[in-house]
Amino acid sequence: MKELLSGNEAIARGAYECGVTVATGYPGTPSTEILENIVKYEGVYAEWSPNEKVALDVAAGASFGGARVLVAMKHVGINVAADPLFTLSYTGVKGGLVIITADDPELHSSQNEQDNRNYAKFAKIPMLEPSDSQEAKEFVKIAFEISEKYDTPVFLRTTTRISHSKSIVEIHEPKRSPISLELVKNPAKLVMLPANARKRHPIVEERLRQLKTFADEFSENKVEINNANFGIITSGVSYQYAKEVFPDYSYLKLGLIYPLPEKLIKEFAGKVKKLYVVEELDPYIEEQIKAMGIKIAGKDIFPICGEFNPSIVENAISPSSKQHMKEEVSLKLPPRPPNMCPGCGYRGIFYVFNKLKLFVAGDIGCYTLGFLPPLSAIDTCVSMGGSIGHAMGLDKALGDEAIGKVIAVIGDSTFLHSGITSLLDIVYNRGSSTVVILDNQTTAMTGRQEHPGTGLTLKGETAKKVDLIELCKGLGVEHVRTVDPFDLTSVEETVKEEIFRKEPSVIISQAPCVLLKSQRVKPSKPFMVFNEKCNGCKACIKLGCPAIEWKNIKDVSKTDKLTSDNKKRKGIAIIDSMLCNGCGLCQQLCKFEAIGEINA
Repeated sequence: MKELLSGNEAIARGAYECGVTVATGYPGTPSTEILENIVKYEGVYAEWSPNEKVALDVAAGASFGGARVLVAMKHVGINVAADPLFTLSYTGVKGGLVIITADDPELHSSQNEQDNRNYAKFAKIPMLEPSDSQEAKEFVKIAFEISEKYDTPVFLRTTTRISHSKSIVEIHEPKRSPISLELVKNPAKLVMLPANARKRHPIVEERLRQLKTFADEFSENKVEINNANFGIITSGVSYQYAKEVFPDYSYLKLGLIYPLPEKLIKEFAGKVKKLYVVEELDPYIEEQIKAMGIKIAGKDIFPICGEFNPSIVENAISPSSKQHMKEEVSLKLPPRPPNMCPGCGYRGIFYVFNKLKLFVAGDIGCYTLGFLPPLSAIDTCVSMGGSIGHAMGLDKALGDEAIGKVIAVIGDSTFLHSGITSLLDIVYNRGSSTVVILDNQTTAMTGRQEHPGTGLTLKGETAKKVDLIELCKGLGVEHVRTVDPFDLTSVEETVKEEIFRKEPSVIISQAPCVLLKSQRVKPSKPFMVFNEKCNGCKACIKLGCPAIEWKNIKDVSKTDKLTSDNKKRKGIAIIDSMLCNGCGLCQQLCKFEAIGEINA
């Protein structure tokens, strides 16, 4: 049977077909849909872990017990999981352990553009890279075979285009894992005290030597000899781009990208006159091939930043070719910056931050959009959980100068991911920072996934729900307050009081994400602007709500009511009733009572 699957769906299917019984991860684009699909298969335990390190720790434990385990995360998640990752290279596995790293060239939804192929070389762990959905499914199976044969975790690397693009996939029935589930004590292998680790390191090096031999024989490293004048070494989605514009060139398509097949590469290089490496981001393959003494064209003609497309590949290799050159269609589309949803509970918080001219240490989530105008209320954003540490650092560096001026903001999911320890640091080391936790009861940025504060698991089962108030108090924060983010006066008063404390404080903004199923019934009537009362002050526009737009007077319908004073204004505000969900923030800002509920 055949199905049309995305790369993420295919990975989930591949894991199911080869007997995976445990799957862990933390949501992060472009990897999120892997676990959302694998949880649908019977017999697979799947969880959203609090963070990626926990996900890998749980996976390691399951592997030590003999289970085949899949761990999924986006590229920056590997940074969080790096601590156990490098040591798992020493301990090895029992049941196969496959780690999906979903890289994000072009930074579609990420804070950096790191190339995680470097992690494979650094940790001495083999890495596979599929070029379409069919390979994504099959490479999962191959990865488990390699993992168990060579006693090692295995990386499977995807990129955004592979993760989300769909292609035809052959579906098979699932098979049981060949590894038996049992508890076996083996402390010499699994307890990495220095004495044991010293003994394991030579084993890792011997494994790597064996894998290099395996790489030259690996059937998914495929050679296509066509036009011998030009040869391209590539992998993943870059193969698809190159093949589309240069179908007659010769190719070495790498399925195993660490370790590289040195013998095979040298043989291929000897069969072509001009050799190129087509790879996104770092010159990872290129540098290793040059170290073999092979002359090759790579980043001297290809960009090192951003993702490729067929035109980029074509123009780099053959910039003057009339046969292959395609004219770029230049479409001057209006900019469409991302924006928080109408009625989002974050908007009022950031409006107050901006109004008070605070230095706001920000974090990773939907609320990072508070950086954009007109809210313009985020001043730092580096990593998950980093906001609280930034505020602490500013407090210790500036002393009293930071009091009343600095505040940290973090989402509920991000706080539970990696903000707890930073808040503990503020308490323990006598900091005086104020932290605002935006509790919208979901992991909103990646599609509203569950987390330990939602009361539900990935499977939709009822779970113990973390009480953020009691958690913060348990960490030693004596001043913990809650606010309704739709009450601007209360928010402003609370923030003003807390930022001047010379001891730790937490403000929890409580408002569920407007896109949650429980919120899809509009709580009130949408609002409208009474044209005859609007004087064009633009106060409501400062909220940056997508439902509110500015309209020039000349564009206002002649049938609309306008006073003589109105007509002197440059324009008026208009509220789109189809977008407005009646949150009421704009009404609170209007001093002229020009905004009210429809038919009020």
